[in-house]
Amino acid sequence: MTKPKTKPTTEICISVQSHLWDDVDMNEIASSVEHALNIALEEVGKSREAVQEISIVLANDDFVQELNATYRNKNKPTNVLSFPQTEIDEFEYLEFIDSLGDIILSYETLNKESNEQNKTFIDHMRHLLVHGVLHLLHFDHESEEDATKMESLEIKILNKIGVKNPYEIL
Repeated sequence: MTKPKTKPTTEICISVQSHLWDDVDMNEIASSVEHALNIALEEVGKSREAVQEISIVLANDDFVQELNATYRNKNKPTNVLSFPQTEIDEFEYLEFIDSLGDIILSYETLNKESNEQNKTFIDHMRHLLVHGVLHLLHFDHESEEDATKMESLEIKILNKIGVKNPYEIL
């Protein structure tokens, strides 16, 4: 048996649930997810080869609102939802993860927020993808300490992919 010449990479599965995403570059999405995942895995002490697959769903407000109501008891759309496929206690000891989970983005909310915050759509999307990846890795922002840790990591990752600090007030 011979070893492959290139290291395995995580498969990034992108599902388009809304035509609103038709003009968005899928390579940009995949690249942003890959960078975020690689840097975040390094941060948590996991190898880049640890995750076989991650799923991105590009949706609209109606789709996201339905998921948000069903799984979070919040009957309103939101910008990003993340559904990890591991439990936090098992994630810590797993060396290999078949599927990290799903990140669902809502086009309308993302577009509205990027306009309100004077950010480009692509930079705001990159931020939300990084945010979603970190949630799949069991980072959260429930406490002030956890939020500070997660935001610091988001800023670090975004800086490495050329996006300025999204938490700076302009």
